[in-house]
Formats: sequence, C-alpha cells, structure tokens
Amino acid sequence: MKSVLVVGLGRFGRHMAAKLIEEGNEVLAVDINEERVNDALDLVTNAQIGDTTNEHFIASLGVGNFDLCVVAIGDNFQSSLETTALLKDYGAPFVLSRANRDVHAKFLLRNGADKVVYPEREMAERLAVKFGTENIFDYIELTPDYSIYEIPVPVPWVGKSIVEKGVRNKYHISILAVKEQEEIYPLPRPEYVFRGSETLIIMGHYKDVRALAKAR
Repeated sequence: MKSVLVVGLGRFGRHMAAKLIEEGNEVLAVDINEERVNDALDLVTNAQIGDTTNEHFIASLGVGNFDLCVVAIGDNFQSSLETTALLKDYGAPFVLSRANRDVHAKFLLRNGADKVVYPEREMAERLAVKFGTENIFDYIELTPDYSIYEIPVPVPWVGKSIVEKGVRNKYHISILAVKEQEEIYPLPRPEYVFRGSETLIIMGHYKDVRALAKAR
C-alpha cells in the first residue's frame, strides 16, 4: 500500500484517486473548491479544502511522508506549476504532474515534476490506434517506439507452432501471452500451436507490428 496525495479533483483527479483507492492505496485528496472536495468524500480515504499554492498549507500536509504526489490540476497552469514546485521544495519524493501542452511539460519538469503525463493526448492516441488500425485490438505504449499490442492470430500461423513460424527471428516480436475469450495464458512455450480462435498479446516495435498486421 502506498500513501498518495492527489491535488485537483476535476475529472482526471477524481478518476485517479478512485483507481488508487481501488488498488489498495491510502489517498488524501485536496482541492481549493469546496464542492469538488465534498463530492469526493465517498471516494477517498481523506479529503481537504486548501490552496496548494500557499506554502503554509503545503507545509501542513507533510508531503515528505507521501510515496507519490499527483498534481492533477488541469484548468490553471500557474497553480499546477506553483504546486509542483512547492511539493518538491517541501520534500515530496516523487511528483507526477498533469500537462496539456508540451511547453507546460517543460516548465513542470524544470520546476520539480519527476514525471509528466498528458491524459487527453495519451487516451486519444490509444483510441486512435485501437479503432483506427486494422487488426490491432488494443495497445499500451512503453516508449515512443515499443508497445504491447493485442492482435488476432495471422491466418497463415494457424496450425503452426511458435518455433515453426520463427516468430521472434522473422517478425521481431515477442509473444507475452495468449488470450482466449477472457482467459489469459502467459508466456506460451515454443511448441505452442496456434488455433486461430485466440488473440495474441505481443511486444514489439510499432513498425514490425504494423507490418505483421498488414501482411495478413
């Protein structure tokens, strides 16, 4: 269990806090807006009304005791920047800040953020790949070049084994798991024979995965 501070209770902050709680973490949520705080009381371990651009308020939170501090403020970049800097100044070990633009990310990283996320952009890109690319059902980006994908079994592979198709050497991908309906079978052995009713969870360079999807 981690101790997490979430600053900002808009849609992103609320969803983040709720998921952190669901994963068994202890969450303190903070927002300057009383209505947002009241709405979150049924979701989080604890919630407070406060201005996180105020040094005295930040000092009162004991931010050095949190494993993770999330700055989820999305409607006021100046507040997000000041909050990020103050959290780091007062000893927060890891600060995750939300950004809407690249220039915001640069300033956040320069002023204390350990990691910056773009929730809207990341979701849009994931949906674009999932629904806009043929034969890719889902994906999780690991780096700009490598991702984890869920794809159908290529028709020419059906009835052949992993080793027979030379999957890693020929296609430059790694099969992490086989999925059939709602069951996941991780790390299939080299002699596993493709049936065609399953989907594959693979990791690879986006160019190799797209080439495989198009070569069906």
